[in-house]
Amino acid sequence: MIKYLLRCKNCHNEFESWFGASEEYDKLKKLKLINCPDCESLNVEKSLMSPNLLNTKKKGNVSDIKKFKDVKKKLADYKKFVKENFDYVGENFTYKARSLHYDKKKPKKGIYGSASLKDIKELREEGIETDIIPWIDDDKN
Repeated sequence: MIKYLLRCKNCHNEFESWFGASEEYDKLKKLKLINCPDCESLNVEKSLMSPNLLNTKKKGNVSDIKKFKDVKKKLADYKKFVKENFDYVGENFTYKARSLHYDKKKPKKGIYGSASLKDIKELREEGIETDIIPWIDDDKN
């Protein structure tokens, strides 16, 4: 994906647009499919745009990277805690959560698994306590 700053030569409006590749802009321009959102003119050209790069030499960015790594570590620790202390029920989470909630016996362990946002909302409406936690894959950067 590439983002261009576009400028209308009629009304001088500047706006950004995303394209799959630089060739896609040229193709759409040739087919007269790029127009100004303000005046709808087809007289639109690319403007110069500076790339947005992460500069690790700037103090703010180093701080941001450290914060990101700290949060990632905390999430990894949380994931480890959940795996060691809860039972994994996979895609059966909604069913198992209801079974445990309506069973009068106290479960020995909590459960974790996968559920849609709709299912989570329905569980909460039934009074079943659930939480959504971010799950970082072990093989991700």
